[in-house]
Amino acid sequence: MNNYICSTCGVQYDATEDNPLECKICMDDRQYVPSTGQKWTTLHNLKQDGYTNEFVEVEPNLIAIKTKPQVGIGQTAYLMKTPEGNVLWDCITYIDEDTVQRIQDMGGLKAIAISHPHYYSAICEWAEIFNCPIYIHESDQEWTTRKSDHYVFWKEKSLRINSSIELINLGGHFKGSSVLLWKSDTNPEGVLLVGDTILMVPDSGWVSFMYSYPNRIPLSPNVIKNIRGMIIKYEFNRLYDAFGKSILEDGKGSVIKSADRYLKYIEIE
Repeated sequence: MNNYICSTCGVQYDATEDNPLECKICMDDRQYVPSTGQKWTTLHNLKQDGYTNEFVEVEPNLIAIKTKPQVGIGQTAYLMKTPEGNVLWDCITYIDEDTVQRIQDMGGLKAIAISHPHYYSAICEWAEIFNCPIYIHESDQEWTTRKSDHYVFWKEKSLRINSSIELINLGGHFKGSSVLLWKSDTNPEGVLLVGDTILMVPDSGWVSFMYSYPNRIPLSPNVIKNIRGMIIKYEFNRLYDAFGKSILEDGKGSVIKSADRYLKYIEIE
């Protein structure tokens, strides 16, 4: 029995004798099955092939964790050190003894919070090792691919998981798509971790929003207005997305002006 992992998106499934016939994440319009067909791997195979995780401190108490070479979509996870314990934002598929030891040396994990199903990766594996809850918005519960007692499905528009971290459901990319606001006495300006619910673009200081990034499917004007209406309620200065890009000044202004630009062009007749 193996917990097979989809090679395209990096999401792990419940243990089976043979690999699943298809990946429900990749069969959805927001993702894709490659022209070469559905392929599968396992954590054991990845370890045998010499994968490693890279840890980079991008600012005090914020650690980016990324797998080399790329697994699945290639997203970055972020570990935040807080007085109430470490919180992992989004997750990556690969985990090995070195990764576990490095995180344990930093104090382990108090919680894992996930932006949307494309980053479910090996969340159950991580949660079992660190014995911590996995926060997922209940609107995305149907997309889970492994059973676990560690899930916490929240349904509010926002959820505070400790005194400095709040999860905010924006919708858009998925109905449950969420971002994480990290704000404390030592970080008063605020950081917004966005996965790709909001995604930085090549134009410096701008972002975008999509139903599907690989398939270039846009969101409707009403959805963008809802995202804008939620974001405007919160204060933050810096943004980090799932692919190593950041906006380090006036992040809130960047999101608002980008939503306005999006609306300007999507409403053209």
